[in-house]
Amino acid sequence: MRWRVGLVDSGADAVVLAAARFGADGTRGAPVDDPTGHGTRVARVIGDGRADLEFVLAQVFGSGRPTSAAAVAAALDWCRAEGANLLHLSLGLAADRAPLAAAVGRAVAAGCLVVAATPARGAPVYPAAYAGVIRATGDARCASDEISRLAAATFGGCVGVGTAAGAVGGRGASIGAAAVSRAVVGWVAPGSGYDAAVRALAARARYDGPERRGRAAPDEGGPP
Repeated sequence: MRWRVGLVDSGADAVVLAAARFGADGTRGAPVDDPTGHGTRVARVIGDGRADLEFVLAQVFGSGRPTSAAAVAAALDWCRAEGANLLHLSLGLAADRAPLAAAVGRAVAAGCLVVAATPARGAPVYPAAYAGVIRATGDARCASDEISRLAAATFGGCVGVGTAAGAVGGRGASIGAAAVSRAVVGWVAPGSGYDAAVRALAARARYDGPERRGRAAPDEGGPP
């Protein structure tokens, strides 16, 4: 078994098994080129040149337009149907919505790991706030190959991470979350459940506990 990552974002230029675009009402259409570059940066961090990693891309962002709970929920269900065993969301919605909660619940019940970005400070965002989700953000203490354990199932990753192909633009919770998913695919066996994945990440975390100063700037959790 290998990791198949369902990337819910703005698209990407990565080699993928399948791709689809989701409108605000959750309807599916043909994908377009990554309009913001955000998903491309996230995919490069997670993949980092790994040959044993597969992507399916669910495009929920357009050119600067916010996404919706319906779009993200439909994207999660589609990624799962395409065989994704890790769902990555470098995004966060301000409001709890029943369709999104239900889609996350279905993914968790099916054994998918879900990694979602959360801001370093401020109110909870969704789906990161749901039970069974690995919450991820940026941590200025972490080097490119390090993560921190900030709380029970909240981890931080490098906010200026580089890859085998060179530096990747972008900072904040989006890139920090991608670094956490990169740790998942590098340190956790495919098919591991949520509890096992959290234990594996905690065991290899460089730091335990929140930053005391020099915190990373919070990501807004929406489209870049």
